[in-house]
Amino acid sequence: MELDINGRRHELRDDTVDPAMPLLWVLRDVLQMTGTKFGCGVAACGACTVRLDGEAVRSCMTPLSAVAGRQVQTIEGLAQDGRLHALQRAWIEHQVPQCGYCQSGMLMAAAALLQQQPDPSDAQIDAAITNLCRCGTYPRVRQAIHAAARELNGTHRRPGLAARSE
Repeated sequence: MELDINGRRHELRDDTVDPAMPLLWVLRDVLQMTGTKFGCGVAACGACTVRLDGEAVRSCMTPLSAVAGRQVQTIEGLAQDGRLHALQRAWIEHQVPQCGYCQSGMLMAAAALLQQQPDPSDAQIDAAITNLCRCGTYPRVRQAIHAAARELNGTHRRPGLAARSE
């Protein structure tokens, strides 16, 4: 089976992975892409959120067979060309994370939202960001999404932050 993850092709042999295996475990255990987190295992918390063809999906409940031939984007693929995505810069500027565990899934859900709705209202943000945050940073999440939307729409510019290489 061939997967497209963050613009890179990954060949997985049928004898090493089961097509019913959740995408989360393929990412973390097989491909060693540990930015996507395990939270609840029942698609309720959103810590495992990735983008599948641009849409936010919970990878803990998405079988590997459902992603063949489709584009998967994980948190590792959000920054481009060594430059953090506008959402990542806004997350830093607005000091969104506290513990940080849910943040990769939250960022991927926010990226999907901004792709579909470039200038979301608070109500649209609340409806789209169903990820759970134990630290309760929802007001800062909302502020950061608005800031990133302004940047992406060209109505607010700030100096770029370089992406860290791991």
